[in-house]
Amino acid sequence: MKRIVIADDEPITRMDIKEILESSGYNVVGEAVDGFDAIELCRKNLPDLVIMDIKMPLVDGLAAAKIINDENIAGAVLILSAYSGSEFIERAKEAQVISYVVKPVDEKNLIPAVEIAISKSEEMKDMKNNVKNAKDKLEARKRIEKAKGLLMDKYKISEGEAFTRLRTLSMNKRCSMKDIASTIIVSFDI
Repeated sequence: MKRIVIADDEPITRMDIKEILESSGYNVVGEAVDGFDAIELCRKNLPDLVIMDIKMPLVDGLAAAKIINDENIAGAVLILSAYSGSEFIERAKEAQVISYVVKPVDEKNLIPAVEIAISKSEEMKDMKNNVKNAKDKLEARKRIEKAKGLLMDKYKISEGEAFTRLRTLSMNKRCSMKDIASTIIVSFDI
């Protein structure tokens, strides 16, 4: 069940949105009256989606969306607003919101937007994980290459022999080659 936070300063709007979402099988894990509370709810609940109005007291929806996205404390932010001017759309793009729905809303226009927003959010999460994994592998490879070079210089051995030493240490110590390489790099710097 996908978890959603709703942020709108109008209690009736929040109630209507919550009713639509829950009747469609979503779990509303929090309701906020302003952007500040929305940010705190996201920090606490890490929802799949935040549905947020733009015009709210204290911190507006777009400023809150930027913070939520920068801190990566929600899957995505969907803006729900009566305002559709180009200045709002531009700010929404800058805040990296995933969707923008103009009020008034009903089940027919809210649920498809929610489903697409959650789907796109999951795709982006997968892409971010793939990028992170690729960066981690590249960093490990760089460390291993540096450690091999240090071993080759110190012991006057071939690249293959240096790699074999790293792999043997990794197996004997039951830790990754990246960790072994990091330890070698640090020990050679002393």
